[in-house]
Amino acid sequence: MCCYGCQAVAQAIVDSGNEGFYRHRTGTSPTGQALLPDFIRQSQVYDHPEIQKTFVRSAGEHQREAALILEGIVCAACVWLNERHVAQLPGVLDVQVNYATHRARIRWDDTRIQLSDILQAIHQIGYSAHPYDPQLQQQAFERERRNQLRRIGIAGVLGMQVMVLSVALYIGDWSGMEAGFRSFFRWIGLLLTTPVLLYSGAPFFRGAWRDLRNRSVGMDVPVALGILVAFSGSVHASWTGQGEVYYDSVVMFIFFLLSSRYFELMARKRGAEALEQLSQAMPAMATRIISTAAGEQQEIVPLTELQAGDTVLIKPGESVPADGTISNGESSVSEALLTGESTPLRKHQGARLIGGSINIESPLYLRVEQVGLETVLAEILRLLEQAQNEKPAITLLADRVASWFVAIVLVIAAVAGYYWWQQAPDSWLPILVSILVVTCPCALSLATPTAISAATGTLLGHGLLTVRSHSLETLARCTHVIFDKTGTLTFGTPAVSRVQCLSHLDERTVLAIAAALEQQSEHPVGKAIITAASGGKTVMASDIRNHPGAGISAHIDDARWFIGNADFIATQTQAGNDALPGDPGYGSEVILADARQLHARFLLRDTRRPEAAAVIRTLQRSGKQVLLLSGDSASAAQQLAAETGIEDVRAGMSPADKLQQVQALQQQGAVVAMVGDGINDAPVLAAANVSIVMRDAAHISQASADMVLLSNNLEALPRGMRLAGKTLRIIRQNLSWAAGYNLLALPAAALGFVAPWMAAIGMSSSSLLVVLNALRLTRSK
Repeated sequence: MCCYGCQAVAQAIVDSGNEGFYRHRTGTSPTGQALLPDFIRQSQVYDHPEIQKTFVRSAGEHQREAALILEGIVCAACVWLNERHVAQLPGVLDVQVNYATHRARIRWDDTRIQLSDILQAIHQIGYSAHPYDPQLQQQAFERERRNQLRRIGIAGVLGMQVMVLSVALYIGDWSGMEAGFRSFFRWIGLLLTTPVLLYSGAPFFRGAWRDLRNRSVGMDVPVALGILVAFSGSVHASWTGQGEVYYDSVVMFIFFLLSSRYFELMARKRGAEALEQLSQAMPAMATRIISTAAGEQQEIVPLTELQAGDTVLIKPGESVPADGTISNGESSVSEALLTGESTPLRKHQGARLIGGSINIESPLYLRVEQVGLETVLAEILRLLEQAQNEKPAITLLADRVASWFVAIVLVIAAVAGYYWWQQAPDSWLPILVSILVVTCPCALSLATPTAISAATGTLLGHGLLTVRSHSLETLARCTHVIFDKTGTLTFGTPAVSRVQCLSHLDERTVLAIAAALEQQSEHPVGKAIITAASGGKTVMASDIRNHPGAGISAHIDDARWFIGNADFIATQTQAGNDALPGDPGYGSEVILADARQLHARFLLRDTRRPEAAAVIRTLQRSGKQVLLLSGDSASAAQQLAAETGIEDVRAGMSPADKLQQVQALQQQGAVVAMVGDGINDAPVLAAANVSIVMRDAAHISQASADMVLLSNNLEALPRGMRLAGKTLRIIRQNLSWAAGYNLLALPAAALGFVAPWMAAIGMSSSSLLVVLNALRLTRSK
């Protein structure tokens, strides 16, 4: 027995004296496993931890996050229904569906609900969901494209025959036609229209039934209702010989609506091309090096089998399969797809490689460090998808309007149809059909997501990753741009140019002590000191404490040591600044001291980014106020400001000072964009209206950022501002067109000024125009 249920049934059969059932039956009864629907069995596979490694990300304790592809989405109401239905499941923490890409990002508590439960819940309301995979998405796209082309072909070929008959009927109304020919043409029209209705129009009816079954009103409901009303009225007229037939309108509705959805499908794919290209940047296979008794051997393995610590061979022309460090070899590597930087970068032993970049010249051996969802590419994809899925306030408003717009249209159609039935019985049917078909709330919901998807993809091509969707709108409105100095306007790789010993300790000793204090620092200055001290003495430090924007303190040999700027040293030690030599000139300085006296002064120089001055001039010409806020000395900050053309410069600022400066500007009505990179910048980045960090920024800074400069090239900043402004204009244009079209088309149809064929063309072209307008962003430079 497979279960206690089967045992109970068998016992009942035996007890009732019907054992003959087992001798005479022709096959075994279905087991509980056989009765389980195939979809449920398939979805339960995705609960396996090994399977989830490829597409599920840990988002906290017991929290999981996954990207899914939804099939069956046709309008904003479908998005609303899926978000609402899934969000009501116990254990689901967040769900966002992107209409432009048909992709959902879901976060859940795996102690309360499993992924298979979510997939089954989506299946129950008539949609199909599966984990996002570039190849599966491409297959689904091709399948949908072929199906739509077949339906369009049937509707087009048979529709042309119906139109020929309709032309004959129209001419017959003017010049006269025998009743027998009129009746014959009508029945032939019915014969030709029926397969168009049942096959080509099937998606509209399935969508409408799914919406009604789930007690929602989507775009397919008025479309299906309009088609059925026109077809039913035409069948009645053909049967009775009274009234007009609208077979031509039915086939035109279906043909134009299918054509519109096909072009919209192609346009959506083009708008999401940047995301798709990134998704396919990783190779499917990798060449792993394995050590055997006979020596090293190569084996071709799927990417999913790679683990941290493996060594892989990357041949010229191949894509890097994971993040890691070059263990052997030297070559040029193109990171154009990831950073927008077209010039290949020279990489040698010890250099880091990003998965998805392309090896150009010579073989490279890579020691794998991050794979799968832990790679930089996966993080870029997640952040980009997060930005595209997030809905700005203007999108939420449009979605709310679209959600009840269809219901209002149905009410208006019923009232107008009854009115015209009473006033002009011959006109009520075409007017009712026109009202149901002409309106298009899809254009309202398409207005923003298509523009955001196209803009974020284009910005990514320029090396600017959009992390949060509001950043485009805010960047377009920003009035003040604030730059940090080190690592932002400069390369952030200062070198120790001079060491001034201020006590009995020699240069080698003070460098060793300073390196011990800086050993956990991510700041470029700390790294420069560690580099300068490499190869020398080694000193151990304990109880290391970071004082943001000021310095570091630690215990060395039972004494408390300090390293930082002059003000920090003056407040932490008994030694004053009087013992310091004069102003060091252009460059940064760091002081080393213990509790009693100063021991050394380290002078560092950094290199300005070559594009910085041109970028500052471009921003100033566009009307932006540019400021430089730096924690460095006044001489270093002033020198850099003079070289780049920044007039408003503040030096020696702590993180609290920078934060206070930003808040003061915001209180005056300024919209502030902050560009920085270090740990010290995290508070001010979080407070700015829109924050931008360099690719190599500290993790805490990236967590506070709205955008990331993947190319580390500041030229992407003014480009991003121009594109953000254009995006905002296109969104407003789309919303204005969608609202204006519906406000004009609905009353015009209710008054009888819009013929059914005009309604079909108008409804189809409305959403298509919105998508094509948004695609202009993909051509922006």
